[in-house]
Amino acid sequence: MSTLIRGGTVVTSEMTYRADVYCEDGLIKAIGKDLEVPSGAEVVDAGGQYVMPGGIDPHTHMQLPFMGTVASEDFETGTAAAAAGGTTQIIDFVIPDPEEPLMEAYQKWRGWAEKSVADYSFHVAVTWWDDTVHRDMGILAEQEGINSFKHFMAYKNAIMVSDEMMIASFSRCRELGAMATVHAENGEMVYHLQQEMLKKGITGPEGHPQSRPPEVEGEAANRAIRTAQVLQTPIYVVHVSCKESLEAITRARQEGQRVFGECLAGHLLIDDSVYYNDDFEFAAAHVMSPPFRPKDHQRALWRGLQSGNLQTTATDHCCFCAPQKAAGRDDFTLIPNGTSGVEDRMSVLWHHGVNTGKLTINEFVKITSTNAAQIFNIHPRKGSITIGADADIVVWDPEKTRTISAKTHFQNVDFNIFENMETRGNPSHTISQGNVVFKDGQLNVVKGAGRYIKRPTFNTHFAALEKRRAETAPRKVNRAAQAAE
Repeated sequence: MSTLIRGGTVVTSEMTYRADVYCEDGLIKAIGKDLEVPSGAEVVDAGGQYVMPGGIDPHTHMQLPFMGTVASEDFETGTAAAAAGGTTQIIDFVIPDPEEPLMEAYQKWRGWAEKSVADYSFHVAVTWWDDTVHRDMGILAEQEGINSFKHFMAYKNAIMVSDEMMIASFSRCRELGAMATVHAENGEMVYHLQQEMLKKGITGPEGHPQSRPPEVEGEAANRAIRTAQVLQTPIYVVHVSCKESLEAITRARQEGQRVFGECLAGHLLIDDSVYYNDDFEFAAAHVMSPPFRPKDHQRALWRGLQSGNLQTTATDHCCFCAPQKAAGRDDFTLIPNGTSGVEDRMSVLWHHGVNTGKLTINEFVKITSTNAAQIFNIHPRKGSITIGADADIVVWDPEKTRTISAKTHFQNVDFNIFENMETRGNPSHTISQGNVVFKDGQLNVVKGAGRYIKRPTFNTHFAALEKRRAETAPRKVNRAAQAAE
């Protein structure tokens, strides 16, 4: 199959220009004006539209076993919904149970993901520590294309890492040329506050944000960043939701530290009032960690994106339906954490970012695709419109409107956190591996067509840090020689 995208305006992270784009054998083969239509090629009319790299969502949880249940979205339905929203690759998470070998967990997740309809990759979480974890991290990095490892600083008595474990794993990440990533919340403090809420009779969803105030995220982010600073290794902070966490990232970046921040579309647009709704199902449907914050935090996150201190946008797409959320009806700590968004991320960011002047169209490409590809070392294969790149492309109609609703979305969940939001600016076509998989509101996907994408270790940040480590290496004073003189 070959596809010619004709008459559009190509938008990359750096440039905007008119050109046709020709795709063949899953790759971009030609870019130029008035390209000839090869025999048998499917022609996509992109007149009046933008031709952009397909979105990369660097934070999803398809089919996740969590809190006694399993996320309702699997890899087939989740990657299909992503494609409907213009996203052509996800980076999901392998999360081993405590004492579960990392390689066993990885193979399990790889099996689940084989039904993906679009490309995917994985971060692997370090949830416990011994010599086998150290060994398996090496195998994953050197043989399986895993170049990022996740550390949960929350979820006490489950998957939370101690400072000792985090230091050991960060050090191993540095050796392997892999990015250390963190879920930054002070799990000890969260656990303490949860018990305080329950003692006061606060058992509903409103207890969730009150037990996870911004300060617990800010403290953990700063602790993780300072740990990475001492060990001189890059660090990526996921789902930054508050000013305190952003301030820790901004301070570190201003000091020259290699720190990267991710924010979620939901945290940019939804505030904590949702947890105080009288309807339990509505309030519980918004329970995720970190929780949605007061409006002043949203304003700060937008400024973080504009200033470049936050580089990527994601969704933390992790779906649980109302009967699953009801497990915590009498105890908010038992509500499965997670919301949807993989289908809606790009549309809501365009509508509230580009249409309001907060973002340029090139900045939109950066935060939805290119920056993630560069940080996780798959650029220019992904996140670019260049000859030889994977033909993962979204044709974006800036005037197309859509009203978001759980009644019409492709996501396999009964609730949408952006319900009834009307967006102007939506994909008309999504091209994955050169094939049109979404067109005019209809999906045309193939189960299992998605490929596992290996990501090389040692992106350019590691070379720079290696030079810094050489300059600041510990030095010994030879006092014995002085005494002999």
